[in-house]
Amino acid sequence: MAFDFAPVNLTHHFLIAMPGLEDPAFVKSVVYVCEHTQRGALGLIINKPSDISLKNLFDKVELPLSRTDLSDTPVFQGGPVQTERGFVLHEPFFTAGDAPKESVYASTLTIPGGLEMTTSKDVLESLSTGGGPRRVLVTLGYASWGEGQLESELSENSWLTVGADIAVIFDTPVAQRYERALKLLGLQAWMLSPEAGHA
Repeated sequence: MAFDFAPVNLTHHFLIAMPGLEDPAFVKSVVYVCEHTQRGALGLIINKPSDISLKNLFDKVELPLSRTDLSDTPVFQGGPVQTERGFVLHEPFFTAGDAPKESVYASTLTIPGGLEMTTSKDVLESLSTGGGPRRVLVTLGYASWGEGQLESELSENSWLTVGADIAVIFDTPVAQRYERALKLLGLQAWMLSPEAGHA
C-alpha cells in the first residue's frame, strides 16, 4: 500500500519519542537525524548510553586513548541497526580562519546544520593520538527508516520533531536530554499522553 506524504526534510532535527512508542529500542529516545531524503532517513539515538566507555572501546580496537577528557564518556546505543559498527557524531574541523575544512576522514557525512558523522576508523586513530574533533558522540548502531516509513510513523504520532540544538547533544547531561529536547518545543514530559494529537 503506497502512502503519499508531503515532502519533509528532517535532517539536523531531533525526533522525540512519544509515550505511545513502545519499541524497546526507542522508548523515551531522542534521535538526531543525520540524513533524510526521499529514500528514507538515518539517525543516531543520543540519550541511551551503553555500559561501554570510550576507553573500553579504544581498548577493544587496540588503540590508546590519550584524550583524558573522553575516556569516561559512554558509548551510546545509536539504534538497532548494525549494532557492532561504530558511528562518530562530531563537530567539523575549523581552519585558522574559522571556516570549516573539508572533512579529513575517509568516510564522513557532512550534515547541513554544522555536524559531521564519520564511520571510518581514522577518526578514532586521530582521537587516540590526542587530536580529532573537540566534541564527539560515539554510538554503536544506528536507526534507519525506509522510504515513507518515518513519514508514516510521524502521521501515527510516534514522534515529535524539532530543529536540533547541538548543545543538547554535547553540553546536556544524558539523563536530561529527553526533557531538554522537549523544552525546545515548549513542552514537558508530563504534558504528553500516548493519545496526544499532533504537536
